[in-house]
Amino acid sequence: MAGSGVNVLLLLALPEPVRAAYLGRLRRAFPEVTVNLAEHHEKVGPYIADADVLITFGAHMSDHVLEEGVNLRWIQALGTGVDGIADRPALRAGVLVTNLRGLHGPAVSESVLASMLALARDLPRSLGNQWRGQWQRFPVQLLKGKTAGILGVGVIAEELAPKCAALGMRVVGVSSAQRIVPGFESIWGLDRLNQVAGESDFLVLLTPYSAATHGIVNARVIAAMRPSSFLINVARGGIVDEPALITALEQHSIAGAALDVFSDEPLPADHPLWRLDNVILTPHIAGFHVGYIDDALPIVEENLRRFIAGDVSTMRNVVST
Repeated sequence: MAGSGVNVLLLLALPEPVRAAYLGRLRRAFPEVTVNLAEHHEKVGPYIADADVLITFGAHMSDHVLEEGVNLRWIQALGTGVDGIADRPALRAGVLVTNLRGLHGPAVSESVLASMLALARDLPRSLGNQWRGQWQRFPVQLLKGKTAGILGVGVIAEELAPKCAALGMRVVGVSSAQRIVPGFESIWGLDRLNQVAGESDFLVLLTPYSAATHGIVNARVIAAMRPSSFLINVARGGIVDEPALITALEQHSIAGAALDVFSDEPLPADHPLWRLDNVILTPHIAGFHVGYIDDALPIVEENLRRFIAGDVSTMRNVVST
């Protein structure tokens, strides 16, 4: 495959400096390749028909991108999840999909720890008092002695569990594959999700989104949690029954939640989650950190070199073909 004949499209609904960093680095690394950028799926028109390669996040995609991308041969997801890409009916058979599996362990595990500490110490209450100029002391909870139940035991959970254990926490996992993993006291099958939810002080959601996990944290799972327990979701919004979660939060049948992902993103301004005082909301940034580009692009560049050389059989993190 001649490198000069390869067309790459970056579809990135990200701040301009971040988009420019991706674009500039790829153009410098591959001067023989045509690299274009669209900042929104509605702006792919001038480029998508000629693109051989699409580099994007699933959340930035739309069906028409795949429908108009008649020459696409490879899509590189810039995250671990490929929902929004591989699950779209418009994706043609034979289009290679790769992701960045293994990249998010440090960032997302630290995000979970930050959420645990913020919830345990009721940081929103302290910040509210600060803004009101109100001096109010209150006892906080410790993570030591608490139980973290983790749904989805993959790369991120493998990084998170030892960190929780180092803080004196008990860690229990729920996974489709039961095995021994450092930091976990035990890992149970999906049929024990309700039981683990009931014994967890923090129920942490890390499972990938798929048809099988859609709504897996349903009203029954939420009802199994204790009034003192917290839910932390850094996976995908679609794995949670959001109306059931909102009801539980409004009725204080669980203590609170830290949510980084939502069924509808960006979260609409009139969404009821914004109004709840026992919720910490972040805009899908658990894995997004300073230096992310430096971590992500070596994998993308390696895959692009192999694609240009026609060596697709050795490309990293192939999800589907």
